[in-house]
Formats: sequence, structure tokens, C-alpha cells
Amino acid sequence: MIRVAAVGDVHLGVDSRGTLRPGLENVPAHADVLLLAGDLTRHGGADEAGVVADEFADLGIPVIAVLGNHDYHGNAVAEVTDVLRSRGMAVLEGDSVTVDIDGQVLGVAGIKGFGGGFAGKCASVFGEPQMKDFAGHTVEVADRFRTAVASLQADVRVALLHYSPISDTLHGEPPEIYPFLGSYLLGEPIDEFRLDLALHGHAHAGCERGTTPGGVRVRNVAQPVIRAAYAVYGLGSTD
Repeated sequence: MIRVAAVGDVHLGVDSRGTLRPGLENVPAHADVLLLAGDLTRHGGADEAGVVADEFADLGIPVIAVLGNHDYHGNAVAEVTDVLRSRGMAVLEGDSVTVDIDGQVLGVAGIKGFGGGFAGKCASVFGEPQMKDFAGHTVEVADRFRTAVASLQADVRVALLHYSPISDTLHGEPPEIYPFLGSYLLGEPIDEFRLDLALHGHAHAGCERGTTPGGVRVRNVAQPVIRAAYAVYGLGSTD
């Protein structure tokens, strides 16, 4: 069994150094890998990324992350990414990575994702240029994610997102904002390629557990939802 620890939406600022590390020191005893589901910073600054690195790097297990909308806010995505990668963390955006764990290969396909809504209640590439841009970006992101998922060659395959691929894990959020919390287009590759698990954040008032239409487990690991330093999911068994 591969043990995957995950958390998102920690929103670390320059004043947050040392706040999470004590709760993470024991993670190697409980998990083989740690996945971070975006919104690692408050405002997307390189200085905040340094705090994220101090909290999550050098834990003794691989750390794999995607960024979230907060991490994009400061228009310093390249700098944030460079800081995290310089400390040994993998940062995915439409690509994938594999990790050898006790003779098994874990593959993670990751992307931030975007909004757009869910089947029957979604934006379409029609109308004003602004609406076309919004819905068109969702299509572009989903296509890149599908390519990353399709490339995975691994025994166990996981999707890592910030935005949700399903509406199940949004229950608790106002329905009016579902289109800004995720898109069903992100869920289609998860079902098409029958992944083992999908993780996301972003929906602070949502719920932890859901499934895709095809039956793949989806978990919302936003810290306000899991209310812990991380949650652990065993692949190949019920969690």
C-alpha cells in the first residue's frame, strides 16, 4: 500500500514561519509522499514561497505541489516556483512526475485547474469576448491536464489539482459560486484513464469526500476542510 499525505490552502505569509513545521515532523512515519494542493501562499510572493519551503521541504519524503489562485496573485509564479524547486519540491503545472516507493511506482499528474462549472450548469465558449476567454481557458487547462494524465506510466496514478474536478466535494459552499470552484472538464481525464485518486483544495467550506461519475475517489484536502496538518490516504485500500 502507498500512503499519500495531502493538504492544501495553508495560505502562508511572511509571518507564518514555524507555524506548520511542528505538525509535519512526523509525516514520514505515516506517509510515503506529501502532496500540496495549492494556495500555499497568501499573496503569491517569493518571500512567502520561502516560508512555504521552510515549512515543507526536507521532511524526509518527496513533496509534490501545484499552485493555487493565491499563488498567482502576485504575478510572480516563476519566482515562487523557482524557490520551491530550489528546495527539492516538485511543482507541477500540466505535467507529471513519478516516485519509486518500495518497489511500486507512484505517478502524479498535476495542474492548478480553473473554474467553469459542472455538467448542466457550466460556462460555454459563447458570447462576449470576456466569457469566451473565461470558458476557453478552462478548456485549454483541461486539455493540458489530459495530456499529463495520459502520459502517466505508473503502478498507482494520482491527480493533483487546486480547483475541483467534481461538484460532490463542494457541498457546503454556496451553489452560486460553484463555477468559480472547479470544472467537470478536469474530471473527464480522471475517469477516462481510471486514476486511483484525485486530490484538490480551494473549496474551504466544502466537504472532504466525493467520487467522479466513473467512481474514482476525490478528496478535498483544503486545510479548513481536513482540519489537520495533513490527511493520509492509502491507495489500494479504503481510506
